[in-house]
Amino acid sequence: MSDISASSGSFDVVIVGRGPVGATLANLLGLCGVRTLVLEREAKTYHLPRAVHFDDECMRVFQTVGLADAILPHVTLSPGMRFVDAEGRLLLDWPRPRELTPMGWNLSYRFHQPDLEDVLNKGLERWPDVELRNRCDVFAIDQDRDGARVRYEDLGTGQLLEATCAYVVGCDGARSLVRRFIGSGLDDLGFHERWLVLDVLLRSERPDLGDFSVQHCNPQRPATYIRGTGNRRRWEITVRPDEDVVEIAQPARVWELLSPWLRPDEAEIERAAVYTFHSAVAKQWRAGRLLLAGDSAHQTPPFLGQGMCAGIRDVANLAWKLAYVVGGRAAPDLLDSYQSERAPHVREFIELAIRLGGLINTKAVEVALATGTPHDNGQLKLDVQKPLLGPGLAGGDTGMTGKLAPQFRLGNGERADDRVGYRSALLCGADLGSALSEQHRAIMAAAGVELLHSEEAAGLEDWLHRCGLKAVLMRPDRYILGGVRKADDLAALLSTLSFAAPMPSAA
Repeated sequence: MSDISASSGSFDVVIVGRGPVGATLANLLGLCGVRTLVLEREAKTYHLPRAVHFDDECMRVFQTVGLADAILPHVTLSPGMRFVDAEGRLLLDWPRPRELTPMGWNLSYRFHQPDLEDVLNKGLERWPDVELRNRCDVFAIDQDRDGARVRYEDLGTGQLLEATCAYVVGCDGARSLVRRFIGSGLDDLGFHERWLVLDVLLRSERPDLGDFSVQHCNPQRPATYIRGTGNRRRWEITVRPDEDVVEIAQPARVWELLSPWLRPDEAEIERAAVYTFHSAVAKQWRAGRLLLAGDSAHQTPPFLGQGMCAGIRDVANLAWKLAYVVGGRAAPDLLDSYQSERAPHVREFIELAIRLGGLINTKAVEVALATGTPHDNGQLKLDVQKPLLGPGLAGGDTGMTGKLAPQFRLGNGERADDRVGYRSALLCGADLGSALSEQHRAIMAAAGVELLHSEEAAGLEDWLHRCGLKAVLMRPDRYILGGVRKADDLAALLSTLSFAAPMPSAA
């Protein structure tokens, strides 16, 4: 094949797509000093809202890249979600506590996606090793044993360019070009429905609409209400099989559908569009030097608000592994743990979203009974527990492996993650801390592992005691790799850090 493209540089990683997932990945790689190129087809951030919710784990990732404080002014806290029947009676309650979670942040945030993307994209300017190129349309990707080549068109000039790299990550959405080059099919989880998404701007205060998200489980016309930031509100209304997608999005019809809540003089329609909500997981997230993240790898119905969250978790898992591999600190097979850990995790969230979608689309109380648990007042309360990671990296005592480690406060008030950074840490109790040998410390130093001692982290000793452990080894993405029940087992746990040891030089 003849080379028709001019070279535009060599990088460690090329990211295709500059949405929230791609931009978060680029910030994480920038933090790791990985030479990164982001290619985005659009000229600027898409101006209309799409995702509207993220959780405490996502905010912890934003904290990791130093952007949480910049994001906070653009979010509002969510008090939770309620499911009501056609008569307005409460079927299921899903409250969100106002206090901070063990992650160190609130459980649920609402946001306007263009605001979040602006912060994430502005954050890229801090990293000398990260380059963002807008209006660049990728059309071909090749790979061999030496690397990958990404060919694209600069839509501003019409010039055909190519970039070489070690790895390509597709963060390019549900119609992912990178997924097509991988050749991955999709596991269809069975949910495909058309919904009319209506984003409105209120002209005046409407406190009666409430702060809770409300799922209207009306069998005649299921609908969702979501309070956004400021004067933004969203309704998602199901489209019946016999309805025309063009006609239902026309202003007169939109206001007819909104009439139970709003009059035309009370709000401005910012967007009215019909979307098909899907449930699917890519069968193959990696082929050699090509990988997928976010909607490229999975799509979920919106009823849990976990679509973007899942993508942020993907890249928090992937970025440090890419940094280790391209930096020569780990073999490429470390990347095999990415899909094995993430795919079962995201599938569990998607399956729960499908069950909640079934409740929204029916009046059947037995569906609610199968989903929630009775509350003190006889109503049903939903309590969603975050799934474990799937099989992957593990060591030592594996009773806590795959769970998120809490974020503790240090004696000076600092959050522990700010001290640890985007790297592994040994969260150590007092007994084991005094037994750490120079050899143990040398192994940790060589692997870039921070020591967080219970004497400096409030609540760490009590947490370890409840877990029945002397210490846990926390990965850079804040998930637990393994634990130690007695001091003699520490060496075995630390031996699992061999994936992060310096690689031997080629003979």
